[in-house]
This record gives sequence, structure tokens and C-alpha cells, in this order.
Amino acid sequence: MKQPLTLHPDRLFPAEPQTRAVARKLYEQVKDLPIISPHGHVPPVWIADDIPFKNATDLLLTPDHYVNRILHGQGVDLADLGVPVGRTDFTEEQAREAWRIFSSHYELFRGTPMKYWMEMELVDIFGIDQRPSAENADEIYDTINAKLATDAFKPRALLDQFNISFLATTDDPLDDLEHHATLAADDSVATTIVPTFRPDKYLEAGRDGWNDLIDALGEKSGENTDTFAGWVAAMENRRQFFKSMGAVSSDHAHMDLGTQPLPADEAEAVYARARRGEASAQETDALRRTFMFEMARMASEDGLVMTLHPAVARNHHQATFDRFGADVGGDIPVAFETVESLRPMLNAFGTNPNFRVILFGQDETVYSREVGPLAGFYPSVYVGPPWWFIDAPDAIMRWRSSVTEYGTFYKTTGFVDDTRAFMSIPARHDLARRIDSAYLANLVVQHRLEIDEAEDLATQFVVDLPKKAFNLEV
Repeated sequence: MKQPLTLHPDRLFPAEPQTRAVARKLYEQVKDLPIISPHGHVPPVWIADDIPFKNATDLLLTPDHYVNRILHGQGVDLADLGVPVGRTDFTEEQAREAWRIFSSHYELFRGTPMKYWMEMELVDIFGIDQRPSAENADEIYDTINAKLATDAFKPRALLDQFNISFLATTDDPLDDLEHHATLAADDSVATTIVPTFRPDKYLEAGRDGWNDLIDALGEKSGENTDTFAGWVAAMENRRQFFKSMGAVSSDHAHMDLGTQPLPADEAEAVYARARRGEASAQETDALRRTFMFEMARMASEDGLVMTLHPAVARNHHQATFDRFGADVGGDIPVAFETVESLRPMLNAFGTNPNFRVILFGQDETVYSREVGPLAGFYPSVYVGPPWWFIDAPDAIMRWRSSVTEYGTFYKTTGFVDDTRAFMSIPARHDLARRIDSAYLANLVVQHRLEIDEAEDLATQFVVDLPKKAFNLEV
């Protein structure tokens, strides 16, 4: 039997009537405010070329590794879901079958944020009024596809429908940013869309192919990357290009947060050994931490905000990585340390008024013990919102409690959706706004905040804090 699908107006709000009433009031004032999305992975070509989405699977399922990993954990082959993104051999019939697989396993998402995001997309965007199931999979698939065939569901129209005022993509340092140039020159695009400088693979001398990357970096920048000093000059060159194209931040995701620099002569020597392929694993780790210190030094000079999200065991299952590549759901969080790892960087730049660093992480224990206190002391340190494995409702509430008492509300950044799934952006921001409204409502009814203070904070979470943290002028 088909089950109805509706969105309760009080979803995610507290059950206690007085607190719920306050949460409703706070949410009402922020629910329609423009979305600021300062970190994400939407391909800029989608918007620059206004490329129509092919079908429900290509849009809602294949690029969403949150969804795919749950299905994979129950034995579904990722290939049957269209993974990896961009496959040219995935037929329309296979795409339909992928949607059937997802729909017939829909109960697996009970209690997860993925269920919340997906149902908001289905109801609010596509007008679906039935819960996905094996019985109605084709019907829902056809309904979505019919809408995707219209101009109202092209990327640019959806930007306006979603009320996204600012959107940052994530880009390779050697990208020529042609799609961003197209968007910047087009006055019909109301959303500000900027690149983000993501240099990770150029900092990891121990990875396969690093020397080829450094050769390409030298060619693109016009700098001689045979020396450490040349590498530094090349990175400075590319950062300036990104900044000229509107970039406001750089993004870094290594296994640890180490920022201890090698002495200058030793850095040159280790770099030379790495270029010859002779550096040890210990040396390439030390070089990467030296590179990170240089990234911080550059940030203190060019003003690009550093966002750090360390400590993920990338591509944990080798066979899956070999078959599908990265970013398909096989990354697993690990514990990390910030206080000693960041000491060299913060001693050098932590009070520099031109330096700003935002710390993310998937280890909940580190927020109250380390990240919150660091943000509470250092003017440059901000706390990123729950990210990836802790961007679920209960985890967001725990995050607020962990950070606020030592880091304060005012050293947080607003919500960051960090998604490749374009259609889920409004759903993710809506979840955050509802949870923040509930959190503030609890403080109001406990007489820890006055209602006017909570109202002010609710708006600051959505508008003022992300603008401040990322130095935005939108």
C-alpha cells in the first residue's frame, strides 16, 4: 500500500509545548532568508552552461555519497547506482533501475538526516506526496523527470528558486576557472558564485604522481618548481589568480593538522629528495606540514580564509577506490588533535588581523576539549559547523553545546552544506535553521537568554556570522 509523504511544520522542534512555540517563532524569522553557501562541491559548469539535469537518479542519487554509502552498507553495488558521477555508459534503463533500488530500500534511511533532506526535496521541490517504495518507484521517477525537462528546473532557475545568494565551489589550483569567468560576466545570474582554492594533492609529496603534479604547477604558474622556493612562488601565483576570480577561501583536508615547518635549508633538501623520488614517508609528512605552514603564511598576506577539515581515512576500502575512485562514501572519520598541531601556525599568525582559519572535524570529542577553547582565545580561529558525519540533528545540538560555552556563538561560521548534491542545499540549510531555532528556544525557556537575544542570534547564524567568518560582501 502506498504511504503518504508530508512534511510536518514542526519537524525537528522540541516536543515540550512552550519550547516548541519559541522555536516556531525563531524559525519563522529566518526560514526565508537567503542561503549563504561558502563551502560546497557543485560543479560550476552546471550553472555556467545551465545544463539540464538528465533524470532523478543522475540528480538526486548518484552524486549523493551520503545516500549511496547507506545502500552500499546493505549490499547494493555502487555501480548499480550510477557511481561514479559522470559515467557515459549508464543507460536510461539502468538509471530507472537505480531509482527502483533506492525506493525499494527506502526504509534504510529511517532516523538519518538523509531521510530529512530527501523528503524535503521530494515534497517541496517536486511535489511528491507518496513515500518512495518499490510499488511507486517508476511513478515518482517519471514525475521528477517530467519536471526536470522544463526550464524551471534548470540550474540557474533553481538557484533563484532556492534563494541562494552566495555559492562557493571547490577547484583545483591549476583550473583556469573558465566557468567562473562565464558566470562573473553574466548579469542574469543573481547568485555570487566563486571558486575555492583546494591544493591538497600538491602538498602531499608521498602520493603517486606528485612529481607530475608539481611539473604541471610550474608550467601553469610560470615558476620553476624544481626548488622549494619555486614551489612557494608557484602557489602564491595561483592563489593570486584565484583571488582575482573572487575566491574567498582555501580548503585543506589532510590526515592531521600538523603545521611545524622545517628549517629553510632542510626544507629545500627534503623537497629536492622528494622531487627525485628519494624522500622517506617521514620526510614527506614533514614536508607536507611545512607546506601547510606556508599556506598559513600566504593566507596571512593574501587574506584567503583557511578552512581545515582533517582526520579522515580516505578511500578506506581499496577495492572500491580502485573501481570507482574517490568521493563515493568510503571515507571514515578518525580522531585528531589540534592544540599542538596548530601551535606553530598560531604562534606565527594567530593574532594577525589578516589571518583567519576555520576548524572543522568529525571527531565530536575535540570540540569542547580543544577547538572551542582555541577559538575562544585566538582572534583568528573560528569553529566550523557540524560537517559530514556530525551534521545530523542530534549531533548539531551536541556541537552547539560543546562549542558555545568556550568558543561563544560569535566564533562560529553559520552553516556549511559541503555538498555535491545540488538539490539538497535548501534542505540541509533548513535542517540547520530548525535545529538552531530549537537550541536557542531551549536557552530561552531556561532563562539563559532573553527572547530578543535569541531572535538576534537566529538571524546572525544565517546572515552575519558566515559573512564575518568568510569575509563576504554579499
